[in-house]
Amino acid sequence: MADYEHLLVKHDGETVRITMNRPERRNALSEAHLLELLDAFESAGRSDATGIVLGAEGKAFSAGHDFADVSSRDLAGVRDLLQLCTKVMRTIQSVPQVVIARVQALATAAGCQLVASCDLAVAAESAGFALPGGKGGWFCHTPAVPVARNIGRKRLMELALTGDAIDAAIAAEWGLINYVVPDAELDARVDELLGRATRGSRFGKGVGKQTLYAQLDRPETDAYAIAVEVMASLSQSPGAKEGMAAFLEKRKPVWPD
Repeated sequence: MADYEHLLVKHDGETVRITMNRPERRNALSEAHLLELLDAFESAGRSDATGIVLGAEGKAFSAGHDFADVSSRDLAGVRDLLQLCTKVMRTIQSVPQVVIARVQALATAAGCQLVASCDLAVAAESAGFALPGGKGGWFCHTPAVPVARNIGRKRLMELALTGDAIDAAIAAEWGLINYVVPDAELDARVDELLGRATRGSRFGKGVGKQTLYAQLDRPETDAYAIAVEVMASLSQSPGAKEGMAAFLEKRKPVWPD
């Protein structure tokens, strides 16, 4: 793994742990920080890891875009920054590994966007979530895109229009995160969920994740067209054949990948 200024990256067995480490700036997403996240996720995606954990050090998971970076840019520069941020979010969803957000503290604006873009999320009881642009001068347009696809319209409108933070318990109730856990149990619960989510054929899991994203939010007819073709094709993969054979033979599978 490369050395980074704003990240700590550790290859821990079959898991890559990417930890944002800019606590003095509340892990704000400057261009340099976003470029490092992009490189870290692309590198992890090419690795033999089965899972990726995205976490953070300090009193904030991420405060979102770094206004010191944004305010110095013209229109084209801000557009470039937002397109880079979007590329990071989409890369998180395109890598074949399961990606879990480990949320230890407040995640606001593009920090909340990061959580919503991960496949799964576990938060400590002390964590919180907000799209604060609604009570400021710069509305949270891009963070609202993945958040909306997690929590639905009315709850998105409340978050985005009020700008108020919600606690982890409400975030779990709304579907922004999977679980809220005692702070002391955060790491154990993240690893437990990751273990359950990475079982089985890694090839089948990777295609499965990417197909879920391809069909989400499409009309039902289009979603079925995608799902039917991929599921039919994957029935011929070594992992699928071994899984079915093990079931029929009443034995534990021996995954080929």
